Amino acid sequence: MNIFGIGLPEMGVIFVVALLIFGPKKLPEIGRSLGKTIRSFQQASSDFQNEFQKEASKIEEAVKTTAELEPKQLEPAQKEDA
Repeated sequence: MNIFGIGLPEMGVIFVVALLIFGPKKLPEIGRSLGKTIRSFQQASSDFQNEFQKEASKIEEAVKTTAELEPKQLEPAQKEDA
C-alpha cells in the first residue's frame, strides 16, 4: 500500500508521532478535519475540471463553426475575383 509516496511503515511512524504529540483524545478530531479538508479539495478540483471541460467544449464548438463558415465565405469572394 503506497499513498502519496508513503509506505505502510512510514505511515505507522507518522501515526505514532501524531499520537505522542496530540494525544489519543485529539487524534480523531484531527483526522476528521483532515478528511473534510481533503474532501473539499477533491470537490474543488472536480469543479475546476468540469468548468474547464465546459469552456474547452465551447471553444471547440466555436472553432468548428468558424471552420465551416470560412469556406462558404471564401467561395463568393473567389467567384467575384474571376
